Amino acid sequence: MPPDYEYVPLRIPPDVDRLTAQARLAIQAEFAGWELATVRLYRDGSRQVTLRRRLGAEPPLPGLSY
Repeated sequence: MPPDYEYVPLRIPPDVDRLTAQARLAIQAEFAGWELATVRLYRDGSRQVTLRRRLGAEPPLPGLSY
């Protein structure tokens, strides 16, 4: 049986460059145990990112939205 995950959708606005988005997501991965599940890039330049982590992991950091 695969492990259960919790998911958090994030919308990254088009004015956030790729390196800044990468740094923010890396911080969440490092300190809160999140991993990248999906990324969708839209025509306007915004991104829909879904993060996931195993259930029972530490609680999310405050301010997880953009």
